[in-house]
Amino acid sequence: MKINENTIVYPPPTDSEIREVERSLRINLPNEYISFIKRYNGAEAITNQFQASQHEYLLERFLCILEDSEDDEENGWYDIEVVISQIGDRLTDNEDLVGMDIVPIAALFAGDYVCLDCRNEAEPSVVIWNHEESDEFSPVLIKISNNISEFFGMLKE
Repeated sequence: MKINENTIVYPPPTDSEIREVERSLRINLPNEYISFIKRYNGAEAITNQFQASQHEYLLERFLCILEDSEDDEENGWYDIEVVISQIGDRLTDNEDLVGMDIVPIAALFAGDYVCLDCRNEAEPSVVIWNHEESDEFSPVLIKISNNISEFFGMLKE
């Protein structure tokens, strides 16, 4: 996968900020994803097209972790926790859930998101959350890979 390094959101998240997001969401992010976001926080991929489930998808950009999303007008909309605050009730089928079990990590063209599905697996799978079909406590998810490594491999030329 090739990344447009001019689009990386600085400063990169610290270990403490990542742990705080994990604590807030009550999940453990995969180590490979943590390494990725520390290096390419919020960046756009140059190799941004991938195919899954007989559809072609266009990755707009990866989401970021910001120390203070309100202070960053340009990138605040792409902060993971900001995205969750906007669509959280449509990302879960459990209205009693504390935390999150579907975590958006990248925005796709036309409003869908690539997400980590942390519900039933030791290692999160990667899914696409369909915004047009999803409703409150009724997410429509399309599994596209078994793990984050496999997903990153889909973004090769």
